[in-house]
Amino acid sequence: MMLQSLENPTAPRVHPMIAMTSVQSFAPMSDERSTVLILGSMPGAASLQAEQYYAHPRNQFWWLMGELVGAGADLPYEQRMAALRQSGIALWDVLARCERPGSLDSSIVEDSIVANDFSLFYRRHPRIWRVFFNGSKAQSSYQRYVQPLLAGADAHIEYQRLPSTSPAHASRPAADKLTAWQAIVGR
Repeated sequence: MMLQSLENPTAPRVHPMIAMTSVQSFAPMSDERSTVLILGSMPGAASLQAEQYYAHPRNQFWWLMGELVGAGADLPYEQRMAALRQSGIALWDVLARCERPGSLDSSIVEDSIVANDFSLFYRRHPRIWRVFFNGSKAQSSYQRYVQPLLAGADAHIEYQRLPSTSPAHASRPAADKLTAWQAIVGR
């Protein structure tokens, strides 16, 4: 049940059982060797708490990176990040900040979204020519909040959505995800 303020009937409705949390993404993990960018939507609660990309123990991201570029979950976090950089892979999120109760992308409050500055990012990383979205929310948010601002400056970039590594999307077999994610090391 949604509640509306009686003092101000135009005030936003608030659910009494869900606390909205303002969340902010991490700085990009990238360097001058980056040619591939993997984009999530917004880090989940476990990642924010650990201050690490894809920190939820059931997220399949690090398993996939272990299989593809040797950046598996068995390595310390900094070594995983170094292996990604060595492979030309950058990580970031589409959203800079938003309000979201919990960790689900479906819980992101659309009118609270602020996107990261990709114009500046691409100017600083001119070698990036392939962008992969970790799931549909990352892709749809990028298309809605970022691409219109790029005004064609991304014409050289190839985009592809990959199956989400989130534990909320565990119904797809890991082997199928691995096959799809091999695109990041292709060409």
